[in-house]
Amino acid sequence: MSEAQSITGEQSIARELTAFQTNILVILAKEPMYGLAIKRELEDYYGTEVNHGRLYPNLDELVDLGLVEKSELDKRTNQYSLTDDGYEAVLDGVRWTFSKVVTDDDRADEIRELVDESY
Repeated sequence: MSEAQSITGEQSIARELTAFQTNILVILAKEPMYGLAIKRELEDYYGTEVNHGRLYPNLDELVDLGLVEKSELDKRTNQYSLTDDGYEAVLDGVRWTFSKVVTDDDRADEIRELVDESY
C-alpha cells in the first residue's frame, strides 16, 4: 500500500499525493491525454526524461484512488482523464496554495494577473 492510500478520515487524499502525482492531475485538468502526451508534458516541466517505470505506476495509482479514469483509445493506447474527484483534488491544492500566498491586495492582484494570462 502506498503512502497516499494509507490516509483515512476527512482530509482530502490530494494532500497526501506526491508532487509528481499532483503534477499529473494538473496536466489532466487541461484535457484527457494518452500516456506519452502526459510524459512529454512532465518532461517539459521537469526539464528531464520521465521514465515509463515512474509514470505508469503513478497513473495506475491515481486510477485506483478514483482521481483519474483510464479508457482504451485503441488496442495499444490508453487515454487518461480527470474524474470529478480528481478535479476537486486539483482545486483543493490551488485553494490551499492561495490561502498561503495571497496575504494582501497586492498579492491578490498578482494572482489575478496570472489567471488572466493563462487563458
